[in-house]
Amino acid sequence: MERTVAVDRVEDILNVFGSFDQNLHILEKEYSVTVTDRDAELHITGEPENLVGAEKAVQGLLRLAARGEIIDEQKVRYIIEMVRSGREDKIPDLGSGVVCITAKGRPVKPKTLGQSAYVKAIREHTVTLGIGPAGTGKTYLAVAAAVAAFREKSVNRIILTRPAVEAGERLGFLPGDLQSKVDPYLRPLYDALFDMLGPETYNMYLEKGNIEVAPLAYMRGRTLDDSFIILDEAQNTSREQMKMFLTRLGFNSKMVITGDVTQIDLPADKVSGLKEAMRVLDGVEDIAVCRFTGADVVRHALVQRIITAYEKYEKNREGDRRSVPEARPASARKGNKR
Repeated sequence: MERTVAVDRVEDILNVFGSFDQNLHILEKEYSVTVTDRDAELHITGEPENLVGAEKAVQGLLRLAARGEIIDEQKVRYIIEMVRSGREDKIPDLGSGVVCITAKGRPVKPKTLGQSAYVKAIREHTVTLGIGPAGTGKTYLAVAAAVAAFREKSVNRIILTRPAVEAGERLGFLPGDLQSKVDPYLRPLYDALFDMLGPETYNMYLEKGNIEVAPLAYMRGRTLDDSFIILDEAQNTSREQMKMFLTRLGFNSKMVITGDVTQIDLPADKVSGLKEAMRVLDGVEDIAVCRFTGADVVRHALVQRIITAYEKYEKNREGDRRSVPEARPASARKGNKR
């Protein structure tokens, strides 16, 4: 059978098909269909049960292309996932709203529904928790929102912090002074700021004190007014550190706390401050808790598959643990023979 989708502009077809038809190959493989371009129309042929989904995906991609969105592999796979989960009516919401403009003039936009909800939560709440796997844009979008607020003069300072948790090597044995010892832990935050502001502007604001990038320990004893504060890698905070950080909040400030509870580097006997905060703060007024999933990963498609594989593995392992009967005391096993 065949379905036909009309196209207004040839440029949109080229955008949807992608370089060397790479996007087209993904669509055809996922739906087991063939898509051809003929007479300003896209013709989709295949089995009837596959055609409906393929047509919805193509229409969704064309809608984004007509709006000027660049169609890449991540967008194609995400649109397919949305169609399969029955959320194709939400496709027009993708990519709507620019969070920030980078130093090179590139607009930063949410790429998934989860990211859109996260950006909205940051705008509407004083404290936002962004929890989810690597590659979901938690830190990058938070930094973009911070730079946007700073440019709009909603805040006077941007403060970025992380817990300097030792993973395999001790800080004391690393070369250099204290700043050079902790810099590797803060590198992702520097990178995001460089992208948004450019190195020269970043250094200027750093010298003026408008930007501060420091380990979490430096936050103790302070009250942070008129600031946009981001705590990254919060899964590696202790419960005491998390409470200390949350109580630094001052007037006219915002806080964003990001982390991945599947990548905790704390000793086994320590409770993650982020995991506890998720339970304690859930439902508190003016605090939002946003949870990302593997579908929100915007890195290489393989990252999404790796995360899915690990989630499946952990579920199976948890199931195996529950299926093993508890060991009985020795006295119960032997019985009461006389």
